[in-house]
Amino acid sequence: MKWVTREHVKVDRVACPWLIRKFVDPEAEFLFVPADRVLEVARQQDATPFDVPGVELGHHEGRCSFEAIVTKYEIADPAIHMLEQIVHGADVANDLYGKPEAPGLKAVALGFAALGLRDDHEILEREFIVYDALYAYCRQAFSEHT
Repeated sequence: MKWVTREHVKVDRVACPWLIRKFVDPEAEFLFVPADRVLEVARQQDATPFDVPGVELGHHEGRCSFEAIVTKYEIADPAIHMLEQIVHGADVANDLYGKPEAPGLKAVALGFAALGLRDDHEILEREFIVYDALYAYCRQAFSEHT
């Protein structure tokens, strides 16, 4: 399945593809286009738009797109719920959860954006390991509290 969002990925637009590949669509193909072309490309390519205004898998009621995907696809993994709070804090100005890891994730995302990598696909390729590590951290943290 194809998925489309705005180009120049940072926190939510890296976290969402990671989540989609791990929990929704392992064969997902991601398209990154200028913001004003996302809906047009979604129609042309029969792709699911995310992290743009006015779409189901976008920001709603103070929550980020990662949270919208977790909700829509009913991902019940407690570690993902912890991770979504971290992603939220790194992505949204009005942080609802106060997770101490969120500013670090934001710094990492901004650092990847500043590396001057070839394109958004290369950022995903390199940064997915960060989300793999954060997910492992969340799994471990959750298991220690149960």
